Amino acid sequence: MPLQWAGSSPELLLVLDRTGGRPLRAQLEHRLRDAIRTGRLQAGERLPSSRELARALGLSRGLVQECYAQLQAEGYLVTRAGSATRVAAGAVAVPAVVCPPAQAPRLIADFRWGVPDLNSFPVDDWLWATREAARAMPTAALDYGDPRGSAALREVLAGYLRRVRAAVADPERIVVCNGYAQGLSLVLRVLADGDVRSVAFEDPGSPAVIGAAAAAAGLSAVPVPVDEHGVDVRALAATRARAVVVTPAHQWPTGVVLAAERRLALIEWARRCDAFVIEDDYDAEFRYDREPVGALQGLAPDRVISIGTVSKSLAPALRIGWLLCPPALAEPVAQHKQLSDRGSPTLDQLALSRLIESGRFDRHLRRSRATYTARRAALLDALAAHAPGVAVTGLAAGFHAVAHLPAGVDEHRLATAARERSVGLYGMSRCRVSHADTSAQCVLGFGNVGERAITKGIAAVGDLLAGRS
Repeated sequence: MPLQWAGSSPELLLVLDRTGGRPLRAQLEHRLRDAIRTGRLQAGERLPSSRELARALGLSRGLVQECYAQLQAEGYLVTRAGSATRVAAGAVAVPAVVCPPAQAPRLIADFRWGVPDLNSFPVDDWLWATREAARAMPTAALDYGDPRGSAALREVLAGYLRRVRAAVADPERIVVCNGYAQGLSLVLRVLADGDVRSVAFEDPGSPAVIGAAAAAAGLSAVPVPVDEHGVDVRALAATRARAVVVTPAHQWPTGVVLAAERRLALIEWARRCDAFVIEDDYDAEFRYDREPVGALQGLAPDRVISIGTVSKSLAPALRIGWLLCPPALAEPVAQHKQLSDRGSPTLDQLALSRLIESGRFDRHLRRSRATYTARRAALLDALAAHAPGVAVTGLAAGFHAVAHLPAGVDEHRLATAARERSVGLYGMSRCRVSHADTSAQCVLGFGNVGERAITKGIAAVGDLLAGRS
């Protein structure tokens, strides 16, 4: 039925099918989520109270409250004490992690997170690897292959993960996928086929991405707080979830490393509760203060599903990732991959295999570490010069930092003011579900920003970051 409430512009059509088999709550979540994604509900727009919406649709108030809670957990809605439920900033039309529109004005510096140095993509090495792979590829490889992926790549990946990530890696338990998003989706669908009904995730973290994947699999998504030692395992246990998505090597977005005692507690929780840990091996390749932290999967290969990609090490456009599965999940994940798309492109897999085998991939990573080290230093120098009172954390690995802003600075106004000065800044609130922490923070991605641009960009907004304007 069409609904209209105070604060909305045109009527919003919400139609629920009571004759089909799909639960009404799932239908309502889908309709509201779709309205937010497509822009029919705009950022900041007020939603009706749970009582109003329940009355209008002929539903129980509890069902509507559960729907609102789920969408809040996914990052689509925000609710503050004494205020109405509203559409979250950054939730409309595209997820916060997606690039700004191509037609956006050119910026002095865009401190967008999650993007590597695109200029350093090893084009010549990739072309060489592709030619070598195509030259050696048997004709049979042009047919539909193993849904788990190329046997050659899985063998090379297993060796690489054992050598570099201290993983317990068997080629038979690796499934090649089209990046992190598909990998997560495959795993959650397999878990949903069993008796897992909810998946926990770190807060702050990636509520929109994980929430959407969970919803598509028919699971609820539950946020769990992160502190200076990583995910709070006691809080996780209290959720009664039987799966959790974590970023232990370099927590997104705070940058903390999961402490040793938390790692052991997390594994003990998984075994005690017959649960699974989904390890997003985020930023594992780029560590500056010591050798990279080993994969959590190496501690409990029967309980941890590790997801890796080349999106940060090479480029997101390649869409190559992999799942290192526990024995019990490898075959079901491969079956879902088969149903999803019959397998990832073989030639690209063979090219990546040649790139790794030849040593050119390691050489590229060494060059990238040097590049990010220099940009990291440029960012710290620029902040010290133009915003000296701003504390910075999360710089031990990866290519983003967290700037802790002075009291009184509003993240949204900061981003708007910075954009007017041709600088892209992005607040931590886009990564949060809970707003118990009211401190303002800015996530500064420097992966795809040159040293000169970093210096100019921070100089242009230093007074804003320091709360002087």
